[in-house]
Amino acid sequence: MSRKIKLIWNFSGPDAEGTAKHHEIHIREFLEKNNFNHLITGVDYHTEIVWSAYLIVAEKDMILFRDALKPHKGEIAEE
Repeated sequence: MSRKIKLIWNFSGPDAEGTAKHHEIHIREFLEKNNFNHLITGVDYHTEIVWSAYLIVAEKDMILFRDALKPHKGEIAEE
């Protein structure tokens, strides 16, 4: 089984929750437009002022999504 990579966009400040949720909408719009509807997106709570949006992709496709979407960081996704 191939590894999954979690591409992450971090947001901080008093509007971090709303910004992360709004960014996830844009990620989903990109996926829809490019017929990648099966991929997993979401937002993570870290603290009241730190949130992140994420996209989980197959390791083999990571470069494609990294170059197109410019995430802040990536990590191996937990199963």
